[in-house]
Amino acid sequence: MALSEDQVARLTAERAVLRTELLRDKAERPASAARGIHHTALVSGDVRRTVEFYQDVLGFPLTELFENRDYPGSTHFFFDVGNGNAIAFFDLPGLDLGPYAEVLGGLHHLAVSMEPAQWSAARARLDAAGVDYVAESGTSLYFADPDGARIELIADPLGEMYGEVVV
Repeated sequence: MALSEDQVARLTAERAVLRTELLRDKAERPASAARGIHHTALVSGDVRRTVEFYQDVLGFPLTELFENRDYPGSTHFFFDVGNGNAIAFFDLPGLDLGPYAEVLGGLHHLAVSMEPAQWSAARARLDAAGVDYVAESGTSLYFADPDGARIELIADPLGEMYGEVVV
């Protein structure tokens, strides 16, 4: 259901208040306490299918695969997405998790930055694999992975989005 013009105007005004009250100028922001994202963990319904998709279609090399310490029989595996960052997966055999669902507090999408040439090559591999995607603003591709998680490949540099510095 689309928002009314009044609702959009109210939310725009609320966002302006939040920016004024909470967003500090870059020179006034403290350094982050974090070193970076170690990994983002998603759930895989099929290890081989996930590896073939992320490694062969998206171009993210598989870097490790071992038993999940929290769930015997489960596999925990990792893909290199550049700059020391990883996407990790668990398969959870024996649990009936149902299909992927976007829920409050859950994953909306995972955005991965790629150099423009790599982005174009990944787009060609998505086409060759028959993966449906939505292209947005000439720099973003949105699609679902084999288990339904939303992924965005973005050709903007890290720390930028559509020409705006975000970090």
